[in-house]
Amino acid sequence: MKHKQVIIRKSLFILIGLLYILPRLFAQSADGIDQATTEVQSYVDPVANLIIAIGAVVGLIGGIRVYIKWQSGDQDTQKALMGWFGACLFLVLVGVVIRAFFG
Repeated sequence: MKHKQVIIRKSLFILIGLLYILPRLFAQSADGIDQATTEVQSYVDPVANLIIAIGAVVGLIGGIRVYIKWQSGDQDTQKALMGWFGACLFLVLVGVVIRAFFG
């Protein structure tokens, strides 16, 4: 009989302790999520601008390469133009989508 009372008292003590600690843990995790959200949002504009700048550089390089192909009389100019234009357009759109999704 005495053994059961000790087990019940320990279980009750653990339950009270959990009821006291759990709300504080959930409050801390919500604060952490809010802080992480704020930190991610602070990186959105620089990353989007970087991707757009990379897209501009890729566009310039692609334009120069296509111009060189065109001047040399290469028959593959249209395919090269579409490939470089597609890469440049993709990078610019990724920058815009990142800003729209996270900003």
